[in-house]
Amino acid sequence: MSPALLADLLLGLHLVFVIFVVGGQLLILLGWALGWSWTRKLGFRLAHLAAILFVTAQTWAGWRCPLSVLEDRLRTAAGQAGYTRGLVADWAGRLLYYSAPEWVFGLLYSLFALLVLLTFVAYRPRRR
Repeated sequence: MSPALLADLLLGLHLVFVIFVVGGQLLILLGWALGWSWTRKLGFRLAHLAAILFVTAQTWAGWRCPLSVLEDRLRTAAGQAGYTRGLVADWAGRLLYYSAPEWVFGLLYSLFALLVLLTFVAYRPRRR
């Protein structure tokens, strides 16, 4: 498999991760309002909480996202630069990568993590 294709697949995985974190929180809140029992499943809730806490911690520690680092290496190996990867990869990249100071991302991730944590406490998960 070519490095460019692996990088595109990795970008897709990155997008799925972001959808899990953001969409998961939306579904948890919706499930709370509508009484969906699956949104209280402990495994799902712990994975969701761990995901946003990892993102927040790595941002405040100044570490680059491991998925981004690997994608960059694969793109370099493929001789690519920027977002010249085709329509789907280009648009997915625009959704994930934008320019702002690091502290802005740290603040946004921290606020979102606080929302997830407060939801975790107020709408407790269950083992069943």
